[in-house]
Amino acid sequence: MRKTLSIAMIAMNEEANLPRTLESVRWADEIIVVDSGSKDRTIEIAESFGAKTSYHVFGGHGEQKNVALDLCTSDWIFLLDADEVLTPELQREIQDVLSREPEFGAYWIPRLNLYFGRWIRHGGFYPDRKLRLFRRGSARLSEGVGPHSTPQFVGPRGKLKGDMLHYAYPTMAIYLEHMNRYSAEIGGLLAAKGRTSKSWSAFLWNAVANPVATFIYNYFFRLGFLDGREGLILHINHSVYIHWKFIKAWRIGMGKE
Repeated sequence: MRKTLSIAMIAMNEEANLPRTLESVRWADEIIVVDSGSKDRTIEIAESFGAKTSYHVFGGHGEQKNVALDLCTSDWIFLLDADEVLTPELQREIQDVLSREPEFGAYWIPRLNLYFGRWIRHGGFYPDRKLRLFRRGSARLSEGVGPHSTPQFVGPRGKLKGDMLHYAYPTMAIYLEHMNRYSAEIGGLLAAKGRTSKSWSAFLWNAVANPVATFIYNYFFRLGFLDGREGLILHINHSVYIHWKFIKAWRIGMGKE
């Protein structure tokens, strides 16, 4: 017997992305969108696609997504971000998996990231697998760990082949805004754990050597240079992001932030 599917999403001022995203999942049995106070047409657009919407004060990415999971009523859940799209191949693959008793209780999904108009396929950014499809009630996200919380699932997990497209950073302004916000959030979490790089050795490693080593590893050894100028820009700025989060933790530890 076919398993039903809920799409679980969180959103905040996503009117530019939502039509493209929701079009790729309008075949699902249920779409849940938890909004945290959008000022644009996010709610209107979501409801035009038949989504069930609700409001919840943002308390962290993991916390907010768990709220969405708790509102789902189908047999299975696909956790989707507002700037992600399921390719036709992935849609058919999910439908096939759920048309019978699935072999696994959760599945990894390969994600392909768009950066400045180029799909990034090297440097550790592809297949960028995310655990997004799982049986309802079998997985939850860790809370208080920042924007990159992953659903925690116990048991064997399968891998799907179809890509999920991530329309991540079409402009430099959007990229810098995200990295500034994410590094501030992660910096606060690092400081709360006492990782404030107070000693010179810790400071030099975390804020200097670690970003440089990450760039060398991803750009050269993981072939990031094959993604052209966009790949070079991405890996430079990704290393700067690592520098930022440790600097912000250090500043918090110094009482300067």
